[in-house]
Amino acid sequence: MGKNTGVILGGAAAVILALWLLPFWLFVVLLIGIPVAGYLMLDPSQRRKLRNRRNRQIGP
Repeated sequence: MGKNTGVILGGAAAVILALWLLPFWLFVVLLIGIPVAGYLMLDPSQRRKLRNRRNRQIGP
């Protein structure tokens, strides 16, 4: 099992455990809030790099 596989399995286990233990509304708030908080903690230059990476498309 590779390093990434272990991280993915651990994340899936954490999500299943949180869904089981937390009320649904709190689970949804965390599911949306954690990535948003991570994005807001980036520098403006890091946000620009992320936007540029997201805007690139393969093909014509």
